[in-house]
Amino acid sequence: MSAKDNTSGKSKNRRNGLKSFLGGSLLASEKVMRQMPFVFFVAFLGILMISNRYWSEKTIRRMEAVQDSIKELRAESVTWETELMKMNRPSEIVEKVKSSGLDLQEASEPARKLKVEKADRE
Repeated sequence: MSAKDNTSGKSKNRRNGLKSFLGGSLLASEKVMRQMPFVFFVAFLGILMISNRYWSEKTIRRMEAVQDSIKELRAESVTWETELMKMNRPSEIVEKVKSSGLDLQEASEPARKLKVEKADRE
């Protein structure tokens, strides 16, 4: 008979526990009130962890966006650099001078370096 009493006692405790929780008397008990600061502290830590997670994810998204824009700008820079190198070729310059109608001619001799010697003034 003691086994039946234990099972029926557990069901009564569950009913009483649920009834006291729904009625609000459980939350007003001294045991629960002593634990409230700890519960609030744990809830605060949980909120802090959640907000930290959202902040770090937002920062990571911003970093990825900046890295993507850096890649795009680097590719654009390389494109402009190759265009400028192409425009600075001597053959391209001669072609542009001819197409613009200027009466300039290409030098037949390569450039020479001039050396100037200083004379002693006495």
